[in-house]
Amino acid sequence: MADITIRPISSKADYKRFVDLPFRLYADDPNWVPPLKGEALGLLLPEKNGWFSHANAQLFLAERGGELVGRISAHIDTLALTMPADQGFGPGVGQWGLFDAVDGEVAAKLIATAENWLRDQGMTRALGPISMSIWEEPGLLIEGFDHPPTIMMGHAKPKYRGWIEAAGYSGVKQLMTYDLDITQEFPPIVRRIIQSGERNERIRVREVDKSKFEEEAAIILHILNDAWSDNWGFVPLTPPEIKDVGVKLKPIVFNDLIRIAELDGKPVAFMITLPDLNEAIKPLKGSLLPFGWAKLLLWLRKPKVRTMRVPLMGVVKELQSSRMASQLAFMMIEYIRRASIQRYGATRGEIGWILDDNQGMRSIAETIDSKVNKVYQVYGKDL
Repeated sequence: MADITIRPISSKADYKRFVDLPFRLYADDPNWVPPLKGEALGLLLPEKNGWFSHANAQLFLAERGGELVGRISAHIDTLALTMPADQGFGPGVGQWGLFDAVDGEVAAKLIATAENWLRDQGMTRALGPISMSIWEEPGLLIEGFDHPPTIMMGHAKPKYRGWIEAAGYSGVKQLMTYDLDITQEFPPIVRRIIQSGERNERIRVREVDKSKFEEEAAIILHILNDAWSDNWGFVPLTPPEIKDVGVKLKPIVFNDLIRIAELDGKPVAFMITLPDLNEAIKPLKGSLLPFGWAKLLLWLRKPKVRTMRVPLMGVVKELQSSRMASQLAFMMIEYIRRASIQRYGATRGEIGWILDDNQGMRSIAETIDSKVNKVYQVYGKDL
């Protein structure tokens, strides 16, 4: 068998090959969702991805006998280096991600190459796969291969787990998504909690105003960075990232699917829900040409979807251990549940990801009768 060559990407053609590889490797996987190639490329380019304002990365391609057989990224988030070590990141912790390989031999050499790059940058520990920001697609899918991921969630081949563990990695954190039949009303105790909140004059749960996008985003960002600051893996979102994410997600932001909860007139909680764009882009096979753009534009004007995803929810820290926190969460979930059914034809919700040790959010998810449908694992190894 020919030798494996691994090299850093060095040209526009390499970037294209890096993006194209999964289309070949997952061609026979009915549950893989081909990303729009332009979007996938944008995440790799500093001028398109605000994450690079505080991070740097090196992408690698693996070749054997002239054939492309694997890819990986190695990257360092300088904000992550400043985080407390007991929250997962911290000094000396780099990451790798965007990992795909045709076999275990290629996988081992790709991971070793990423590790060597991190060592050369002074890193002493590696976490992976994280592709590439913790806010993008963290973790390796280890449960839930039998159905497609929702928007901004990853997919992987089952054999990747063994290859990563064979490279000396052990699991450090699991991230879970929860599946929910939203056509069913919530249990009586939850309905009573919601009704009690509706009688409380101190509480107001409102829709966002998309015409004031930047103002509303600033409110949500303030709550998010407070609410999540003690969580494992937390790295604060920065204005350049918010700007780029806003451009990407604004077409699927709808007023009635994003709620802000106010207590005594002060914003204290939020919930973001997105129609599952994956349902619309999967048939496009990665390209908007020749007619994909028209199909997607029509869908965006009035999306009808089976699934809604809740990627983010947060309550300010001062309320997090109180009954008020769960009450506000249940109210936002219920209002968005109704809108999802009535205006978008949705029948299913997916909540997550949720950290395995986030007992508050897991309790809320389980109380409304949702069940874990996918598990992602972040691995770690001392270098």
